[in-house]
Amino acid sequence: MITSETFSLAQILWDYHHMNHQLEKSDCILALGSHDLRVAERAAELYLEGWAPFIIMSGGLGNFTKETWTEPEADQFAAIAIQKGVPEQHILIENKSTNTGENILFTQKLLAQKNIHPSSFIVVQKPYMERRSYATFKMHWPEKKLLITSPQIPFDKYHTADILIEKVINIMTGDLQRIIIYPERGFQIFQEIPPQVYEAYEKLVAAGFNKHLIKE
Repeated sequence: MITSETFSLAQILWDYHHMNHQLEKSDCILALGSHDLRVAERAAELYLEGWAPFIIMSGGLGNFTKETWTEPEADQFAAIAIQKGVPEQHILIENKSTNTGENILFTQKLLAQKNIHPSSFIVVQKPYMERRSYATFKMHWPEKKLLITSPQIPFDKYHTADILIEKVINIMTGDLQRIIIYPERGFQIFQEIPPQVYEAYEKLVAAGFNKHLIKE
């Protein structure tokens, strides 16, 4: 049972994780794979609206999907985009990465192999992973212009029968922890965390939403 206080604290984290970028036409769309297939739908939507001329689907089997899926995330994402009307020849697939850092590094290798050199990206990710994906991308590819977006769903409508709200809150606290500690490990750029966000994070962890935390 999620109390109103828990929901309010989680909403603070949800809002912080959003970058609120205004989209501009870019060289390509990069969809980062996950258990949420709505990310693929968002990427297809952006392509069909003309924001970029092609899409890269990146993702093998990651932390959550390796337990339940056998087909790589990127392949499933590509199938969804094609079903939505994206031409297959306008989709590149990187289906070996298992985390956000590998999404970026393996995409770099794929584009280099194909002699494609985009200077601007629209990265599509889950709503509560916008900020961490931005920080990871900027660490590994600082010279590229980056805009980040996600499925346009509010927090109270985001959870599903497969993606429970408790799971979302656990992941959000885990991602906030990673925003705190990953810059020291060279995985992400540093980002300021407002005091009220850090306080909400600490309260949620104390309330038991610690399933996605890295055990130090």
